[in-house]
Amino acid sequence: MTLPNKLTILRILIIPIMLVLYFIPYLKENNIFLNVSILYFIEAILFTIASLTDFLDGHIARSRNLITTFGKFADPLADKMLTFTAMSIFLADNLIPGFLAVFVIILIREFMVSGIRMVMADKQVVIAAAKMGKYKTACTMVALIVLFFSGLHEVVYYIGLALIYLACLLTIISGVEYFYKNRKEILESI
Repeated sequence: MTLPNKLTILRILIIPIMLVLYFIPYLKENNIFLNVSILYFIEAILFTIASLTDFLDGHIARSRNLITTFGKFADPLADKMLTFTAMSIFLADNLIPGFLAVFVIILIREFMVSGIRMVMADKQVVIAAAKMGKYKTACTMVALIVLFFSGLHEVVYYIGLALIYLACLLTIISGVEYFYKNRKEILESI
């Protein structure tokens, strides 16, 4: 097993840990510093580590020519699982006004892109992630990390809020771009 694939698996293994921690009342009810709960502090560390593995696995795979079929499949899936886990935590805690709409928009885009990838895979065409999609992923991950620390100060909360709404906008733009670039193949498959 290649190092990039090990990093992807590590990212996937962090997800159940984040979920289990969420259901420990002590972690949620007690603050580690200022207004940041022990839970959000630990979740932020785990999410940051997992986000860094996302950057590292792709970089290592490309630079060392270690791109595998498993990596092509598992890496984007692990990203989606990770971000939806963190977003689900914020949704459950009702931290962000209108967050259900943001969550649904991002979810729809991910299903749409996954569907397009399946259509292309059936035609033996592999579609690499576009730059706008990478910006969307980076913005989403940074926004979620900031939101874990939103208890520090109102300004931190509003920065996180602005970033998650920016991530939503980038999600819409990258989804439209993805569809537009592949419209011929998509329409041929209808």
